[in-house]
Amino acid sequence: MRTPLAAAALAAAVALVTGCASGDDWSRPHAGPTPVGTLDAGFTDPSAPPAPEATVTPRPGSWDGVHPPEGYRVVLLTSGTDRPTKALVEAVRTWAEDEHVDLRTVTAEHPADLLPSVTGSLEMGADLIVGAGNALIDPLATVTPSHLSQRFLVVGAELAEPTANVTSVDWSGASFRGEGLGMSSTFDPATFTAARCAAAVRAGVAAVLSDLTGIVIWLDRH
Repeated sequence: MRTPLAAAALAAAVALVTGCASGDDWSRPHAGPTPVGTLDAGFTDPSAPPAPEATVTPRPGSWDGVHPPEGYRVVLLTSGTDRPTKALVEAVRTWAEDEHVDLRTVTAEHPADLLPSVTGSLEMGADLIVGAGNALIDPLATVTPSHLSQRFLVVGAELAEPTANVTSVDWSGASFRGEGLGMSSTFDPATFTAARCAAAVRAGVAAVLSDLTGIVIWLDRH
């Protein structure tokens, strides 16, 4: 149950938008999600599952056969108005509409909102929290190790030391890791194309649904 303090912090700190909703208020019991479909050959080597924090480079399209189940609950956690963040947000929303996902959006509009937005989203009862925006990386790194039962997906960036509940999708031109490491010298906003961002969302969700979590998915071949 959400505490009054957490509820007040979330209400004050973030803008909450509901989209692609099924009418579910998320307060009722909810079974763990079962994916529709399976990963194709080339996503990973089934005989050698990736170790925690490993980087895998799946064959393009090897994730296309995996879809979320009906009623899949996703929180899009975002901050920033830069071009890469906008492209990632649009990709998540398009995916959610195409897959009939129940999507809620939490937007941290100011630096002081970043940590409350993460902690507030945790209490919403999502199957998956998707982070989009480099400003969220350090708050996610702070919060995620204490909430191992909640699954997170970070697109277009990664945590420097992710726990098993955090999956990232990255490529050359992205790969921001926070924790004072600064912006990667290869960072290139032009690489955040609609096609690459869409692939990042679909590949990342497919991995999470298939229990391949705590890894970095590298999409340079897409």
